[in-house]
Amino acid sequence: MQDRMWKMFDNFDAFIALPGGIGTLEENFQIAYWAQLNIHHKRIALLNVDGLFNKLLSFLDQAGEENFIPNSARQISISASTAQEMIDKLEDFVYEPDPVTAQIDCSKGSSSKKRKLDLSLHL
Repeated sequence: MQDRMWKMFDNFDAFIALPGGIGTLEENFQIAYWAQLNIHHKRIALLNVDGLFNKLLSFLDQAGEENFIPNSARQISISASTAQEMIDKLEDFVYEPDPVTAQIDCSKGSSSKKRKLDLSLHL
């Protein structure tokens, strides 16, 4: 699976998840996670045909509202109910990194130097 993911990663400018099963969701979350870690800044989209992903999107919204995931992580993926809406959103998408994860550089070829990351808890 990882070989296939890297081939897609190296050859595509955007990732679009069509309605599918567990493998589709796993790949979509993996690509979104890589974006959160600044491995890439490629566009990610879910084609939400007939509202298939509505509950998943609601879960992610709630996880962001309750601070289980940063709001920036929720904004990594675009969703649209039609192909044309999705294309329009992909064209308009502007990546805005999370201020904390922006300090992390996990990109291919990044230096192996250790960086200090502020992990202090602010309540």
